[in-house]
Amino acid sequence: MPAVMPLSTRHLLRAGFAMSLLLSTPLWAADRALRTYEVPAGSLGAALTRFADQAGVSLSLDPALVSGQQSLGLSGRYTLDEGFLQLLRGTGLLLQPVGEGAFTLVPAPQDASVLEIAPTNISGGQLQLNDGQPYAGGQVARKGSQGLLGARDFMDTPFSMTTYTHELVKNQQARTLSDVVASDPSVRATNPAGGRFEQFTIRGLSLFNSDVSYNGLYGILPTYSIDMEMAERVDILKGPSQLINGISPRGSVGGAINVVPKRAGDKPITEFTGSYASNSQVGGAVDVGRRFGEGEQFGLRFNGVKQGGDTEWGQQRVDREMAVLGLDFRGERLRLSADLGHTERDTDAPQERVLVGANARVPSASDVRHNYAQRWSQAHTNDTFGTFNAEYDISDSLMAYGAVGARESHHDFLRHNVSIINDAGDFSVQPRDFTRDESVRTAMAGVRNWFHTGPVSHEVNLAASYFYMDFTNGGARYATALSNLYNPVATPTPVTPTRSDGQAYTENRFSGIALADTLGFVDDRLLLTLGARWQRVQVDDWSDGVKGDTAYDEEKVSPSAGLLLKVTEQLSLYANYMEGLSQGKIAPSTSINEDQIFPPFISRQIEVGAKYDLGRVAFTASAFRIRQPAYETNATSRVFGPNGKRDNRGVELSVFGEPLDGIRVLGGVMFIDSELTGTVNGAFDGNRAPATPRYNVNLGVEWDVPGVNGLTLTGRGIHSSSQYLDQANSKRIDGWERFDVGARYALKLDSTEVTLRANVENLMDKRYWASAGAPDDSEPGLTLATPRTYLLSATLGF
Repeated sequence: MPAVMPLSTRHLLRAGFAMSLLLSTPLWAADRALRTYEVPAGSLGAALTRFADQAGVSLSLDPALVSGQQSLGLSGRYTLDEGFLQLLRGTGLLLQPVGEGAFTLVPAPQDASVLEIAPTNISGGQLQLNDGQPYAGGQVARKGSQGLLGARDFMDTPFSMTTYTHELVKNQQARTLSDVVASDPSVRATNPAGGRFEQFTIRGLSLFNSDVSYNGLYGILPTYSIDMEMAERVDILKGPSQLINGISPRGSVGGAINVVPKRAGDKPITEFTGSYASNSQVGGAVDVGRRFGEGEQFGLRFNGVKQGGDTEWGQQRVDREMAVLGLDFRGERLRLSADLGHTERDTDAPQERVLVGANARVPSASDVRHNYAQRWSQAHTNDTFGTFNAEYDISDSLMAYGAVGARESHHDFLRHNVSIINDAGDFSVQPRDFTRDESVRTAMAGVRNWFHTGPVSHEVNLAASYFYMDFTNGGARYATALSNLYNPVATPTPVTPTRSDGQAYTENRFSGIALADTLGFVDDRLLLTLGARWQRVQVDDWSDGVKGDTAYDEEKVSPSAGLLLKVTEQLSLYANYMEGLSQGKIAPSTSINEDQIFPPFISRQIEVGAKYDLGRVAFTASAFRIRQPAYETNATSRVFGPNGKRDNRGVELSVFGEPLDGIRVLGGVMFIDSELTGTVNGAFDGNRAPATPRYNVNLGVEWDVPGVNGLTLTGRGIHSSSQYLDQANSKRIDGWERFDVGARYALKLDSTEVTLRANVENLMDKRYWASAGAPDDSEPGLTLATPRTYLLSATLGF
């Protein structure tokens, strides 16, 4: 008995001390309202002061008490007591009230220092300790990066946004960005998976790879294909996003995609993944992460990939290499990070879009059984890039941040168009040697300030951005031969050019200044974001050293506004108005005014929506309208240019989470009515815009098999409805479905964690036209679906 009594006494003292503090704090204990807090990682003193400022209470502290202590920060919805308890966990400090709405810090008595009180009623049942905190099920993250506005929880965002996690990337065995976006009904790939480059649509409008940002910076990632082994998360935001990140290099306005780089976590990681993809692609990937130094301030994360072999396309081979190094520093007030990367990709016999001539009907996809690309065609891309990011807490309520980035790329193609000229599927093979060298320099800097004016909270952001890219195109053309889509004919390897293309040099300079304020009313249950971005677009071009006449220098102020109402802890309603300025379209190679650059244009979106978070499963719904100019290549004159406007009106529904233990869902549906208006002489008014399906549907399910620990079965269905190739709506492709299945098994062998994965994409091996091409910026062309593909991998964690 004597040995037991001191232990019991110590427990009673600890509990009694804690209860005395709680009972003597009527304001703290009574404030049970959930509010949204955004406190970045950094020094403990700065984190506590920023939290108190956002909560609207006063906090005094002795700097000696918090000296040298770090905080992981806080993100999400908390009551006042939950937030303070979470920030003070493990610090040996306790909160002491000194008046109404005023607190100070005191050292916890020795007997009470180990007492921990777990927070309750946290949204989604997850502690919001970092930007990548996953939602239930682990496939989607709660927070997404929003450039100028910082990282925010999806329930606190007046936009439609989904953030896919690294776990989803790994479990789907995604190799490129195209594999990841296949999970989103609002996004579709518009170029063949075995092609030279990737391209997408969001809400029926084009998005190029060059418009995908890397940690908020445009133009840094490889232009033609982005390897997913480098990604910690992938943010997809729907609608014009110029307020957030500024104008993108190719002016995409249907939405934005941001790739978040990997960082070393607090837990060391050493993984090796061996992979196989049919027909005979074999590869390996390593992922190593460590933290070191005093307080583990320094972090290192390295990802490397080497994969190569034949694909399912026949006579096609793809070899790829990737190496990305991420470094970071977490100081008391200063946070730094840097990323250095290099990628190379060689593709033999890459797929091209199938162009359909005016005198030919749409070919039958089911009859295309062979790779119609010539064996001698090839694509080689080489990209080297780097970024540097910094954040500094000037004070506990003012933060300065900035980033710079650069990329150097060399691309070399020997290719040919596939332009069907008759119903038999014949097409001319005109070899073209095409080279492109790109150089990118980009920078941004800003300040973010948190403060209150009476009962109204403010988060003010002021930022400036600059983007520079120059590129040089050159090449040659060779003698024309004839082949057939259904029965390809091997043509001679081109040797002697029949024509040399002039060397074209182009400079793009985009600059902008943005200001935004997020105002919080009624304990931040009503959030109003108001902002505007001034942008200047400068383009100059030369051909064989002679300055062209398509150069322009234009500027525009683009306003944006967002309103979010937290009706309850689980329900948020929102609305937004967003404008986007886009660089002018570039005439495609199949037009007679090839490479002509058109002036910038403006797109406008209105959107309303709702988000319902049940903790284990979440639903989102939105209705939107986007208007922008429409472009086409005239069927008779072959001149590319604007023709009317496209009016995209749509509805999106999505679901994600783990509604039942061991059952995860991810999917949704998008309905879109894309109508042409104001076309020349009203010829196409009322028609559906090209390359825009009326419906997209996705549904993925994962099931942890009961009784077999570590075994998960997966399935996914994807559907797109019919699409037109032209503004006249005279040519159409049918709707299509694709079914994928898979399984994974996680186990532990001694101290090694092993995950085995097997996936089958396009299980039924259906041949169909997956897309009618890019809807608004180039020649309509058909994308052939990828044949049935087997993916196998084994990940070993040491």
